[in-house]
Amino acid sequence: MKNIEKLREIISDAGRIFYADSIDQKYLSDTLGRKRGSASALVFVKSTEETSKVLKFAYENNIPVTPRGAGTNLVGSTVPHNDAIIIDFSQMNHILEVDKENFTALVEPGVILQDFQKFVEAMGLFYPPDPGEKLASIGGNISTNAGGMRAVKYGVTRDYVMGLELVLADGTVLEVGSKNRKDTTGLDLKNIVIGSEGTLAVITKCLLKLVGKPECSKSLLICFDSLKSGIEAVPEILRANLNPTALEFIERKVVSLGEKFLNLNWPDTESKAYLLLTFDGEENEIVSSIIKLESVVKKSAKKVIVLEDSELSGNVWKIRGCLVKAVEAVSEQEPLDIVVPISQVAEFVNYVNQLEEESKMQMISFGHAGDGNVHLCVVRGDRSEAEWQKELEENLEKLYSQAHKLGGLISGEHGLGVSKREFFFKETAAQNVQLMNAIKSAFDPKQLLNKGISYTI
Repeated sequence: MKNIEKLREIISDAGRIFYADSIDQKYLSDTLGRKRGSASALVFVKSTEETSKVLKFAYENNIPVTPRGAGTNLVGSTVPHNDAIIIDFSQMNHILEVDKENFTALVEPGVILQDFQKFVEAMGLFYPPDPGEKLASIGGNISTNAGGMRAVKYGVTRDYVMGLELVLADGTVLEVGSKNRKDTTGLDLKNIVIGSEGTLAVITKCLLKLVGKPECSKSLLICFDSLKSGIEAVPEILRANLNPTALEFIERKVVSLGEKFLNLNWPDTESKAYLLLTFDGEENEIVSSIIKLESVVKKSAKKVIVLEDSELSGNVWKIRGCLVKAVEAVSEQEPLDIVVPISQVAEFVNYVNQLEEESKMQMISFGHAGDGNVHLCVVRGDRSEAEWQKELEENLEKLYSQAHKLGGLISGEHGLGVSKREFFFKETAAQNVQLMNAIKSAFDPKQLLNKGISYTI
């Protein structure tokens, strides 16, 4: 590509810049590796200044840009288009400040979630967002507004982002947000960028809100004879105002995949389905919540297992966290993260089970029962490529349409990327899409950042 070699003037270190055919294939896709794009260059930046210069170069030469963090995305948000320049932020991975007085931390976008959480917890602080992929980067979490298992109590990533340093498509650097807990001074530009999947601006610093680390935490399993009875118990638990940190649902057949994948044992093998909960806070408060919970589910549940042993509890959560990877190890699959109103979870899961029976395509469901986020693995099995693509498209159409009828949405936390674009356009009002793209044009007038991703026309 014309002028692309001039990137050497910005990134002189040969080990941090690669061109065209020398780019490792993994950088042309996401963690699943099935959707691939094309790139003219891959650049590993180390500073805001470098990022600004690369973006200014791309802007002046009309070259598309694809921002990339840890590459754990599941919907193709990191797939480059039209020979883009990939800007990789994995080397911008420093925790710059922890302000204990204001309960904030300033980090670079390449910081890995689990590393950051361990770091602040050692200081007696707590960063609640807890998506299943702990090796994701903070910048990636912000770009997709990642949710996770603790969202039912603590909220999602958006609720813990207080400020951002951004670089616009033309290289302009700006700061949005601050350490202040209240702000009505104009439009909240920070919140517009959160969840935009790299289409509006590139994140170079993240100001995050922290809270005090809970005194203790305890998990438990509620065992049921059917997934239906487990799902139907969720509203009762929520109405009891028990305030669980996490409230997950999972079937025994799915647990088995996780056990085999990690070579770990689940504490019950007889039940058909489970609710997995965690409570955190003061110990007496947790004990009281568990006693009340046992009373609430007494009629519907087979038994309640309190996971007193920390190793066992850790293993159970590891099994829950690996499920998408466990399914992928057995067969190609399409991971979905449909969200419906909490009151509609049972009806939607029932629909999934009916569709599985009718279509003969395996559909493995689990997810965040406490906030209506239903994760699905639609499994290929032994279908030929042609059969798989045809039947998958038909079933996705039905699943997304049913979610829409129930007042739901096609993505709760993975984002739209490439995978969900056509369904997004089908289910979203044209005027909404037009407004989103008008906002993109204000941020990125040449349409260079992650063009062809998410909502972008």
